[in-house]
Amino acid sequence: MTRPRSAAARLATGLALLLAWVAGCGHGLPAPGPQDGPASPAAAGPRLQDPPELVSRDGLLRTTVVVERRKVRVGDRRLWATTYNGMYMPPTLRVRPGDTIDLTLTNKVDEATNLHVHGLHVSPRSPSDDIFVAIKYGASYHYTYRLPRGITPGTYWYHSHADMMSAAQVAGGESGVIVVDGLRQYLPASLRGITEHVVALKDFQVEGDAIRTHPLSIGAATNRTVNGQANPVIGIRPGETQLWRLANIGANIYYKLHLPGHRFHVIAQDGYPVRRVWSADSLVVAAGARYDVLVQGGSPGTTRLETLPYDTGKAGNQFPRADLATLVTGGAPVRPAAIPGAFAPNEDLSKARIADRKTVVFTENAAGTVFYINGRTYDAKRNDFTSVLGTVEEWTVRNDSDEEHSFHVHTNQFQLMSTNGRPHPASRRWFDTVNVPARGQVVLRIPFRDFTGRTVLHCHILNHEDMGMMAVLDIVRPTGRSRDETRGK
Repeated sequence: MTRPRSAAARLATGLALLLAWVAGCGHGLPAPGPQDGPASPAAAGPRLQDPPELVSRDGLLRTTVVVERRKVRVGDRRLWATTYNGMYMPPTLRVRPGDTIDLTLTNKVDEATNLHVHGLHVSPRSPSDDIFVAIKYGASYHYTYRLPRGITPGTYWYHSHADMMSAAQVAGGESGVIVVDGLRQYLPASLRGITEHVVALKDFQVEGDAIRTHPLSIGAATNRTVNGQANPVIGIRPGETQLWRLANIGANIYYKLHLPGHRFHVIAQDGYPVRRVWSADSLVVAAGARYDVLVQGGSPGTTRLETLPYDTGKAGNQFPRADLATLVTGGAPVRPAAIPGAFAPNEDLSKARIADRKTVVFTENAAGTVFYINGRTYDAKRNDFTSVLGTVEEWTVRNDSDEEHSFHVHTNQFQLMSTNGRPHPASRRWFDTVNVPARGQVVLRIPFRDFTGRTVLHCHILNHEDMGMMAVLDIVRPTGRSRDETRGK
């Protein structure tokens, strides 16, 4: 009679099989097939699947995105979701500076929707990144985004920005990743061919056999996924360097990422390369934010990519620790490459002429059901701020509430000067989304370049946006100057 094995023995056997699996995969892992069944008991989860890619050719990416309700695999179950092209984790749009994205969005769900290309420096006017468009059921809209040649390389994302419905639609599944190529040119030659992974963080709550969207409680128990998978396995060789594109593309929650025994070497944030690479044991990724990082394999074994407990304040939420993915180090070791120090050109606006100073104040009611910017809730017909093309402004974003907020402005990235009076490191100041501490403030400088038109600024905790914490920004041409003189679009 065979005696039952101890839990430790079973774990050791599973680990050995998992390491053998990774070693057998080698450096170039074959493309995994769809996960139609449960993960092998020998593995911690399914192998990480990078999203399929739609790649520009000869300066053009032409594609169609269809929004529809489908029952699809989400994490480790099948649920009704609001999908892009039938997928909870839709294709990554991969482009280069100077390209054009020609995208037709077709709406097959029973509420109006639209599309926002988060962080991209493109026109806010139709048919580009006009978030005031409402695409009704059965209708299509033809977007054309012309990327400037000077657009910065890195990770961006696309998602619904429908008025008062963005949280529900993004939580339901309407979000995907955009990659603007060009980061590798700043890496040393020895690292330009490294393995790259999208690590897109999406979470879902469940109601029956569907993803819950109405009502959506930020503090409710949620299921965190990486590329739509539950605890996938990421393989790496000892000493190998990989590029991970960390992107928080869910509706509301924060992550505090940690990889025990490893460090994140940040080469870009919010689609903007850093001047000098910086390293951290953990990264707080606020709602809507992204980091491009280098990760190096250590000794053979396993560890967890986890999110640590994170508290956004007494009026906010306490997000618990959770496992996100399993990193398995195995196979033939390679000599660790030197992590670069100096990285990419990085503009500094610290000595720029300031044309105007603005104050943006976040507040909310005691119940946490209505959210304000400068004492007013969002009205799409009202212009709340006006800025002039070709100028640089300094904004103070003040948070007079007892919870953190994730500040985001469309069309132009900004340079973060300080948080609560403490100067931000000059080599890594550029963002399009930044966390504002409870009862604190950030000071930032925004250059208004290339494009005019009405757009928005808001809290990227989308429940807060939908409950009023959004304002309209109108970027206008200088008085007396022509469209050609100011390059307005």
